[in-house]
Amino acid sequence: MIPLENLIAELQGTKVDIIAGVKNAEEARTALETLEHGSDGVLLDTDDISTIKRAADVTIGSGIENLSLEAAKITKVIPVGMGDRVCVDTCSLLVKGEGMLVGSQSNGLFLVHAESEESPYVAARPFRVNAGAVHAYVLTGNKTRYLSELSSGEEILVVNEQGKTSKAVIGRVKIERRPLMLVEAEVDGNKLKTILQNAETIKLVKKDGNPISITELKEGDEVLVHYENAARHFGIRIDETIVER
Repeated sequence: MIPLENLIAELQGTKVDIIAGVKNAEEARTALETLEHGSDGVLLDTDDISTIKRAADVTIGSGIENLSLEAAKITKVIPVGMGDRVCVDTCSLLVKGEGMLVGSQSNGLFLVHAESEESPYVAARPFRVNAGAVHAYVLTGNKTRYLSELSSGEEILVVNEQGKTSKAVIGRVKIERRPLMLVEAEVDGNKLKTILQNAETIKLVKKDGNPISITELKEGDEVLVHYENAARHFGIRIDETIVER
C-alpha cells in the first residue's frame, strides 16, 4: 500500500489516472479507498467468476452518488412503550450534520443524527448513531437492511444534511431494551414512520441542517428524509406496489 499511497499523494492534481493491480475484491476495496481518495480504477488479475463479481460489486459501491433529501412535516410524536433498539457504533468519528438513513418503511428513511453533539446528560459519542428499533430499515449503500442484521466488521452508509454519502465500518452493534417513541411525518401526502429511543440525545435533522432532539420535536416541524417512489425486495429497489404501514 505504501507505493500506492506515494503515487496518489505525488500525482494529485495532475491529469493522470492511477490504475492499481489487484487479485481479489478485498484488494480492490483497499486500492479504491487508499488515502481517502483511492486509485482511479483497478485491474483485476483472476479467472474466477465469483471473484470478478465481488470485485465488480466493490467498484460499483465505491461510486455511490449523493442522495436527495427533502423536508417532511412532522404529524405525530408519541411514546409507544418498551422495545429493543439498536446503537450502531462505527470506526469513524462523525460530525455535525452526519448520520444514517433509517425508517419503518423502505421508501421513506429519516436522517438520524450521530451522537456528535455535546449534551448536559452524557458525553458526546461521535462514532455512534442510536438508530432506532430492531425492525427498522437502514440504508447501507444501494440496498437496505434491517438494523437487527448488522454486525461488527460490516460497512454502513453515512449521510450528511446535504445528501453527501460515505462509508464507515461498523465496530459494534448494541441492542438494548429502552422506552420508544413513534415519529410520523408526511411528504407529498405520503405518511412516513420510524421508531426511535425516547431520549434527549436521539436527534433528527431539521430542514436547515441542524439537529433536533426527538424530545423537542412537535407537529409541524420539518425534518430531512430520503423518499423514493418505489419499493424494495430483499433490500433491492424494485418497481412494484408494496404497502407498508
